[in-house]
Amino acid sequence: MARYAFAIAAAVLAFATLGGCWGGSINGPITVAAGQKMGDVSTINGEVNVSDGATIGAAMTVNGPITLGSQVTAQSVKTVNGAVMIGHASKLSGGVKTVNGSVTLDSNVDLEGGIANINGAIRLTSAHVGGGISTINGDIDIGSGSHVDGGIHVEKPDISTDSGARVPRIVIGPNAMVNGGMTFEHKVSLYISDSAQVNGAIEGATAEKFSGDQPPN
Repeated sequence: MARYAFAIAAAVLAFATLGGCWGGSINGPITVAAGQKMGDVSTINGEVNVSDGATIGAAMTVNGPITLGSQVTAQSVKTVNGAVMIGHASKLSGGVKTVNGSVTLDSNVDLEGGIANINGAIRLTSAHVGGGISTINGDIDIGSGSHVDGGIHVEKPDISTDSGARVPRIVIGPNAMVNGGMTFEHKVSLYISDSAQVNGAIEGATAEKFSGDQPPN
């Protein structure tokens, strides 16, 4: 996973330095207007904001958040240090990758690829992820009605990513579905709703069942 972090950082930095295919900046934010169609958009030090209904290729930054509005069509999202927020009914043909940052998918988001990070919470609200979810230290909340194909993998920390004694909290919410099983390489707190489905083996953790909207704190 450490190799993954360095690879993502290098790839994003190289792309942003070249200015991207269409919209690029070295220092400063990138904004795509509502309904606009563009290719790849990138920056090094700055946020990327893609407004409602826009169509882009890849969105990339090194230091800064990436926000996609509602009904955005995109390929993929990559950042090193920054949160990723994807709005209602947006569709991505690829995945979402960040090293240090949370990932939030709003209702009816359709992500064909996967989600990967090292540090930061991953939250889905009635969303679909087609390529699995992986993290090391992040909490994962698969919200009500969400659907994850490709399973969930919480990897073992190495020296460079060890967060100490913190235990990630993994919640599979009401009427959510995880296909492909779940693997945990270090200690987590795992909660699964009594109306959720996990189709595959659970390795490395014992689930605590709960009723209602959320498990106990």
